Amino acid sequence: MFYLLAFAIPGKTQDTLKISVDSAINYAVKYNLLLKNAEMKIEESQERVWESISMGLPKIDASVDYSNFMGGEIGITFPGGPPMVIPFNPISNFQVSVAQLIFSGNYYVGMEITKLLKSTTMTLYEKSKQDIIEQVSQTYYMILVAETSKDIVQRTLTNIEEMYEKTESLARVGILEKTDSDQLSVQVLMLENTLKSADRQIELAYNMLRFYLGVDIDVPIKLTQNINEIIETINFESTLINPFSFESNLDFQLVLAQEQILQKQVVLEKMNYLPSLFGFYNHTEKILKPDFDMTPKNVIGLKTSIPVFSSGMRKAKVAQARIRYETGINNTKLLEDQLLLREKQLRFDLRTALDQYESQKKSVSVSKSVYDNISFKYDQGMVSSLDLTTSNNNYLKSEGDYINALIRLLEAELALQKLFNNL
Repeated sequence: MFYLLAFAIPGKTQDTLKISVDSAINYAVKYNLLLKNAEMKIEESQERVWESISMGLPKIDASVDYSNFMGGEIGITFPGGPPMVIPFNPISNFQVSVAQLIFSGNYYVGMEITKLLKSTTMTLYEKSKQDIIEQVSQTYYMILVAETSKDIVQRTLTNIEEMYEKTESLARVGILEKTDSDQLSVQVLMLENTLKSADRQIELAYNMLRFYLGVDIDVPIKLTQNINEIIETINFESTLINPFSFESNLDFQLVLAQEQILQKQVVLEKMNYLPSLFGFYNHTEKILKPDFDMTPKNVIGLKTSIPVFSSGMRKAKVAQARIRYETGINNTKLLEDQLLLREKQLRFDLRTALDQYESQKKSVSVSKSVYDNISFKYDQGMVSSLDLTTSNNNYLKSEGDYINALIRLLEAELALQKLFNNL
């Protein structure tokens, strides 16, 4: 469960956002600005579908016109008679026109393409959502790993500082060599620098998480899970044996949709060989009538457009569309091969990461035991500060290797789940 943030009030402290991995994902899906833009793309594609449909629906237009001929007139002279003068009186018309598409191959195929484009937009949204989930999860893991590493360094620094104080006191009275004290002082300085670097990395990771969540940079965040809890909730063996399906992969869905669109475009170009048929109806009301008017009030009719000769242009366009479609088929097959290779590689990476994690976990336990033993012997004066420093460095290295193995394991599992579209 996660808690929604209230708007910041000047002079008051903002509430802390307490989140687990799942709640962080849900929060990001709801508030991330990149995903909001992707959602608006879906709405835009829906409007495009309606735009395409409306092209085949009746169109009604109305117009009002007024004409004044400024006293103009026409004279007609008959043989043997006086000339006849007919003035041009002002005229005004109100006209209503109705147009209806009856048949157009381009319209029906174009509408199918538009619907495919909408489906592609929805798939792109799912892919953007998948990327955000992956990024939020990775950042959450990064913070936990960095904080775990910092705790290890802090505990080690505390122990070394205590030993340094004891060694420095003994060195001042001549019981121990000053070099022993100097070596430990260098170790203290190195651990302090490591601790400062860890603080900067943690703050950077928190800022990244705030960005993905879509919250202000000053909002305090508290993670409610630790790294061991997350590891225990993941069934790595189940992920390794999970079957892979092309149809569930979002990249494959996008390429397949592109292939279908290219196929429809071949049909669309072929439709240019067919005629188009439109129907229309006009109704005119005379507001100001001329003295001599022969215009009918109602007109109904049909209009057809028949393609006759295009000097081979239509044929060339069909050939180009067919080439693009065949290229799309090849791209689909190529992606299938790439996904199969990627599946095998990701399974291999996860298995390797799992083995390394188990071995590094044992290595840390051994290194810690050795370090504790050397520390005890150093307190008893049985080993030198060089032995203690070496043991401490070995322990910190094994902890660092364990942390690296841990993050590689989580990232490998995340990458395989993303391939399966299970995020």
